[in-house]
Amino acid sequence: MSCIILKNHIFVNFVLNIYNFFMDLQAREQIKILLAQEKLNQKELAAMITEKTGKVYLPNSLSQKMRRGTLSYNEMLTIAKLLGYQIEFKKVEEV
Repeated sequence: MSCIILKNHIFVNFVLNIYNFFMDLQAREQIKILLAQEKLNQKELAAMITEKTGKVYLPNSLSQKMRRGTLSYNEMLTIAKLLGYQIEFKKVEEV
């Protein structure tokens, strides 16, 4: 029984490490990972944002915003929703 718990504990730690790694990434890296998972590129994402918001997003301007880290929270919400994700806040327990 302790072996199973140990294996589960290792698995849980592995998942938590991946989660923490992902949460520490900048928005640019997170968006790139999500785009890769959804088999989309920045040009397609820019077109999707333009269609959704009615505001013109060029691939180059989207790329610059991502590189500079100047995407607004509302833009991040829009991107997450368009890609089928949601942004979640989780209370951090102090260790």
